[in-house]
Amino acid sequence: MLPPGATVVPIIGMSDQTNVTNLSGDKKAWPVYITIGNLPSARRNSPGSMAVFLLALLPVPSKLSKSSKADQCQRKINPDTLQDVFELIIPPLQDVAHVAIPIDCADGKVRLCFPILSAWIADHMENVALHGLKTNACPKCEVLTNELGTNARSYRARDYARYQRHKPENQTSGAETDDEHVMNLGIGQNIFHGLDWVSVSDLYKPDLLHTIYLTLFKHMMDWIEAFLKKHR
Repeated sequence: MLPPGATVVPIIGMSDQTNVTNLSGDKKAWPVYITIGNLPSARRNSPGSMAVFLLALLPVPSKLSKSSKADQCQRKINPDTLQDVFELIIPPLQDVAHVAIPIDCADGKVRLCFPILSAWIADHMENVALHGLKTNACPKCEVLTNELGTNARSYRARDYARYQRHKPENQTSGAETDDEHVMNLGIGQNIFHGLDWVSVSDLYKPDLLHTIYLTLFKHMMDWIEAFLKKHR
């Protein structure tokens, strides 16, 4: 456990796949940014404040030929590649979460702080890739696929430690158990598994741009188009 009175600095990770060019195929970059959670939003959102740092560029493997064998190979390469890269990114955060580091605070004092990953902002497709889930799964809870968005009843939070114990034996055989099917587990592993002081199921935070603004705008435009076609 953390020592009593420990100063905890919440670390926020952000990622977003971005098209690099449309001139030479489907080249993409997957930048990962990092910031701290106790900054005023006005400062964090100011481009000149240097409040958000580029931590890494995740590789996006190029697509293979369209065949069942190539597709199966691609599905295995992608999560393995992510896992290898995050094994280089995560350990430094894990180390400072245990020993603490001196940080200059806004009041002029220097305090020993424990930086701990507390949130990860990304769109849905990136979150399911990072958490090792299928695309029709919720990263926070074990809601059934046919009840997504219905708020029909409450579901328990995802226990990624249990998934980690459950998964390796099934991945070697290639078979999917009924339990794994219900939990909507994908091929890859959760790249945040094993981080101390981190509740993995609470890391998921919606990307306002993709989840709220663009989605609501698209929904409104679809509704307006349907309304105009019906009443023109």
